[in-house]
Amino acid sequence: MAEQLDAGSAEVAHNLAQADHQEGLVAHGGETHSELALFGVLTPGALVSGAMAVFLLVLVFKKVPALIGKALDGKIAGIRAQLDEASKLRAEAEALKAEYEKKLSGAAAEADALRSRAEEEAAQLVDDAKTRAAALVKRHQKMAEEKIAAAERSAVSDIRAKAVQAATSAAASIIAETHDAKADKLLVDGAIKGLGPVV
Repeated sequence: MAEQLDAGSAEVAHNLAQADHQEGLVAHGGETHSELALFGVLTPGALVSGAMAVFLLVLVFKKVPALIGKALDGKIAGIRAQLDEASKLRAEAEALKAEYEKKLSGAAAEADALRSRAEEEAAQLVDDAKTRAAALVKRHQKMAEEKIAAAERSAVSDIRAKAVQAATSAAASIIAETHDAKADKLLVDGAIKGLGPVV
């Protein structure tokens, strides 16, 4: 509506300029154009000026400036409401952004803590595995040493048994070769003497 008023004002100003130009031509030329004057008093310029005054009076009477002001105030209020809404939305967006940044930093800290805990647990598992492996090696070594000692004892026992058997066989064969009835009689007599006197 303001644009229409500006266009109307520009048109009125243009008409006034043309009317002034024609009056200047009439005054300078010395000619009187009675046919342009209305009732002998109004010239075209005065007519246009009067029409403009009537137009402005109609505008004021109809309260057009107040309506224009009210329309502009309504638009300003609408724009202000939109700006308030935009600033409210911006504040909400910034609050959400701050909240998500806080959550993100919390998640990063939690991830670091989890990674640190996992590394500690892994190191503990490796240490436990090393300790268990060392204990297992020691147990197997002890079992192997015990098996070796048992095998050595068994071998020594077998060798002794074979040596006793060989000695017994050798003694038996030597006795069988060198022992006769005379030696048997001496052995029996010696055994009897060892028993003591008979009462």
